[in-house]
Amino acid sequence: MASTSQAPSSGARTAHPDHLGHVIFIAAAAAMGGFLFGYDSSVINGAVEAIRDRYDVGSAVLAQVIAIALIGCAIGAATAGRIADRIGRIRCMQIAAVLFTVSAVGSALPFALWDLAMWRVIGGFAIGMASVIGPAYIAEVSPPAYRGRLGSFQQAAIVVGIAVSQLVNWGLLNAAGGDQRGELMGLEAWQVMLGVMVIPAVLYGLLSFAIPESPRFLISVGKREKAKQILEEVEGRDVDFDARIAEIEHAMHREEKASFKELLGGSFFFKPIVWIGIGLSVFQQFVGINVAFYYSSTLWQSVGVDPTDSFFYSFTTSIINIVGTVIAMIFVDRVGRKPLALIGSVGMVIGLALEAWAFSFDLVDGKLPATQGWVALIAAHVFVLFFALSWGVVVWVFLGEMFPNRIRAAALGVAASAQWIANWAITASFPSLADWNLSGTYVIYTVFAALSIPFVLKFVKETKGKALEEMG
Repeated sequence: MASTSQAPSSGARTAHPDHLGHVIFIAAAAAMGGFLFGYDSSVINGAVEAIRDRYDVGSAVLAQVIAIALIGCAIGAATAGRIADRIGRIRCMQIAAVLFTVSAVGSALPFALWDLAMWRVIGGFAIGMASVIGPAYIAEVSPPAYRGRLGSFQQAAIVVGIAVSQLVNWGLLNAAGGDQRGELMGLEAWQVMLGVMVIPAVLYGLLSFAIPESPRFLISVGKREKAKQILEEVEGRDVDFDARIAEIEHAMHREEKASFKELLGGSFFFKPIVWIGIGLSVFQQFVGINVAFYYSSTLWQSVGVDPTDSFFYSFTTSIINIVGTVIAMIFVDRVGRKPLALIGSVGMVIGLALEAWAFSFDLVDGKLPATQGWVALIAAHVFVLFFALSWGVVVWVFLGEMFPNRIRAAALGVAASAQWIANWAITASFPSLADWNLSGTYVIYTVFAALSIPFVLKFVKETKGKALEEMG
């Protein structure tokens, strides 16, 4: 139902910024949190087998150490929106940068398994903050005509972070003679892999000082003139800025009472739109995408690929991830969010089903038969490609756009938390499921990819081309 009082039309929907390059820099700097999100999430891939060996732990314990960061992610995602509303988006980014730095140093120099887990939780909290603040900030500073493409910077940064972490891991493994526990810079190679994240963490902190605060936050604390200056920077001079600020204030007045209670309603605890956001988040994870980034080296080694080659395949998968994300960035505002999601679901079903088939064969001399080995490798890349050109990008764009203004912050926090909890469930269960039946595990992921198709067709509405103030 439309609101009975309407804010003045400002012309922002069709406006183009005078300095698009500056707007791109702002979005890219904010998306540096996404780079760290991707880097920190996947760098552990290079350390899994070394941690298993050094601390002599089984699959179940190992999985908890790998997955425990995701608990931090869920907490960070759930609280970041409220923190940002109190102290500002930029301060929130700076806190995340500090936590990323502390986590990198601690993870590189653990005393024992318990404190390695603790440092990973701290890093996870920073990832959770970045997962919420990045898309929200970019949506708030982006001109509506470019919001889809600029919003996809977050996912682009995530996939570049994943790829860079795999490239760094591969390079460090080679420098250590192919041994994850080989000596490097006075430490074991896996420790250096985890410690290198200090570099992008510090860069993220520095970049946060070079970008403006969100106009919406400035208006919320009474700094209208400063907000007007930033809106002129990012939306161009063809906008009626008094009307634009009135438009934002109108939306914010509807949000003033936003709380967790505002999300409740309908037949099943939450309002239907909140469940749709949660559903998108859960399906994004239950197709098993993060197995490809947390465990791919272990996966390939388990079917007979040698460690150096397994690290290389992890890197090539990350490159395919980038290619798919670029495709999504090109088409997300042209084709729309919903068609991309459906195309991606169909492609993922095919890739995952082929992987399940290939892994159903018995190993010969510790390796998959040649044909099945190649099918598994190609299918894994197909799966990642279709995920990246669809669900990898459109879910984050949807979550930044789909909720009514009055509940956006709270609903985005719940949906992002659901995403991290689903991610944890997949990550914590994979080693034990793989020990049980690797092919069966991929059948489960295939089923979820197939179920995502009717979910999108029935419940998800297109948000392409709509202003944030129109949602609801």
